[in-house]
Amino acid sequence: MSCYCKILDYVVSANGFLFLLLVIAAAYEFVQEPSTVSLNRDVRTLNLLPQELSVAQEEPAADVYPENFTGSVHLPDGESSRKTRQLNEESKEFVTNVSSQEQEDNPIKQVTEGDNRLESGDNKEHVNLKGVEHSILATQAETKPEALKSSKGKSEKSNERVFTDSRVRYLKDQLIRARVYLSLSATRTNAQFNRELRVRMKEVQRALGDATKDADLPKNAYDKLKAMDQTLAKGKQMQDDCTAVVKKLRAIIHSTEEQLRVHQKQALFLTHLTAKTVPKGLHCLPLRLSTEYYSLNSSQQQFPNPEKLDDPELFHYALFSDNVLATAVVVNSTVTNAKDPWKHVFHIVTDRLNYAAMRMWFLANPPGKATIQVENIDEFTWLNASYSPVLKQLASQNMIDYYFKAHKAVESDSNMKFRNPKYLSMMNHLRFYLPEIFPKLSKVVFLDDDIVVQKDLSGLWSIDLKGKVNGAVETCGENFHRFDRYLNFSNPIIAKNFDPHACGWAYGMNIFDLEEWKKQNITGVYHSWQNLNHERQLWKLGTLPPGLITFWNRVYPLDKSWHVLGLGYNPSVSQKEIERAAVIHYNGNLKPWLEIGIPKFRGYWNKFVDYDQAYMRDCNMSP
Repeated sequence: MSCYCKILDYVVSANGFLFLLLVIAAAYEFVQEPSTVSLNRDVRTLNLLPQELSVAQEEPAADVYPENFTGSVHLPDGESSRKTRQLNEESKEFVTNVSSQEQEDNPIKQVTEGDNRLESGDNKEHVNLKGVEHSILATQAETKPEALKSSKGKSEKSNERVFTDSRVRYLKDQLIRARVYLSLSATRTNAQFNRELRVRMKEVQRALGDATKDADLPKNAYDKLKAMDQTLAKGKQMQDDCTAVVKKLRAIIHSTEEQLRVHQKQALFLTHLTAKTVPKGLHCLPLRLSTEYYSLNSSQQQFPNPEKLDDPELFHYALFSDNVLATAVVVNSTVTNAKDPWKHVFHIVTDRLNYAAMRMWFLANPPGKATIQVENIDEFTWLNASYSPVLKQLASQNMIDYYFKAHKAVESDSNMKFRNPKYLSMMNHLRFYLPEIFPKLSKVVFLDDDIVVQKDLSGLWSIDLKGKVNGAVETCGENFHRFDRYLNFSNPIIAKNFDPHACGWAYGMNIFDLEEWKKQNITGVYHSWQNLNHERQLWKLGTLPPGLITFWNRVYPLDKSWHVLGLGYNPSVSQKEIERAAVIHYNGNLKPWLEIGIPKFRGYWNKFVDYDQAYMRDCNMSP
């Protein structure tokens, strides 16, 4: 009985009464609009902190609750008594059974201790924005004027998060609410309030300016915030049609989501466009190098140690690139971390446009004791349309229309990444012709030009591939790196021959056994699949899909520490993985030599760029 009395005393107290009102409100909402109530909705911290009624108390952006429940909900005396007893019993059972962690999130405890926590400013809840639809009440609890004043100079608890932009966000929320009120009929018919609200909006906009954190706000921002709160409180009292408010908020959310989709599409297009353009410095560099190269006599244009180019006892690398600076970073980082640099031989293949520049760079900047070879792809006379089906496809009218008639391309394929012009270059497909390029070698390591080597790679040649052709790191840790991400399994040819859930693997750092390649006729397998895909029905474009098909069941999985990917698109790659990796790969659009590159990863690449080199200075290139 004593316990019952204590709980009853609590219920009739100010805080208990507020809790009772909220319970009744929830019941009222359930009866009035059952379709909007979900027991599995996103869990949010209940904002039950007592607030001054003189300051505008904002509605949640998603749901609008009726006000003055004591006047709008009438319960018979017997029913009221029964509800009270039920609440008391539930409260008693709740208090005795919850854990200590649950008690921290208990709504009743938030009410009873709300004043202390709010006034101390030490317990600021995290507000999770989701477009425009977020908890305005939570923001108000964070940015209540008294809390903002008293929080200055207070020490922060280690397990709590303090926001430095809470007032800025609250001002923005005020503008959103003001725009909603302006669009409602009750506001439009009240000319005086309409004018006052517009004046307050201009004041808040001027105070807000371009501020991104509270420190950027002017000194009078708090006065503008408080004045707007008072005006919004008036607007709230004028509104008697909650349904209209809900409809208007939903319309705003829908409009904002549409604008977000448009901006995301524009951002994607601009990112792809930026990734495919050449910065001024990278355009200047090959021009300066080419001019210098053609001023040399024939003897000065030759590299030393040509006898090492076909020595199978040495460590041979294949790089196919038209980017001089990126290739230089790959070579520099590999040689810097090599135990025996003199054993390493780099075979670089580039196009006719960059051939002279590539040779001049390594003539002017020889990589220590390592050996360099630079070849022109146009000198591979065996590589022609009669031999290579992909070369025949690249020259077809269908492919030309796909790339150069934009309206048709957009209609046929909405994924812009498959329209990357690099797929038009045969340089991208040379990796399928390694035995033809290096007929006297038994093993070769293929390196992309957007990687950085951090450890000695000579151990790759001692790995037993167990009869497999390709040694690579598998990338099946994420769903989008499986076969069904790259191949068209609606086509019966693909569905019959491959497993959609099979692990993909990474190009960029691969060890190839060229002897096994020849025995298993890998190039012939590649050609047969390219012939079947002449209309891009099996896969779109690129080299990874045909690579997955060609080397199906012929890949030996390497330890993941050999090759870490994602530095060109994923800012969440862990520092620990990067530090232990032998090779880090900037696959993706955010290349380290572009301004859009991820800043925290750019240092690994810049470490192997000599910005003091004469040609770099001439082209005004700097970190």
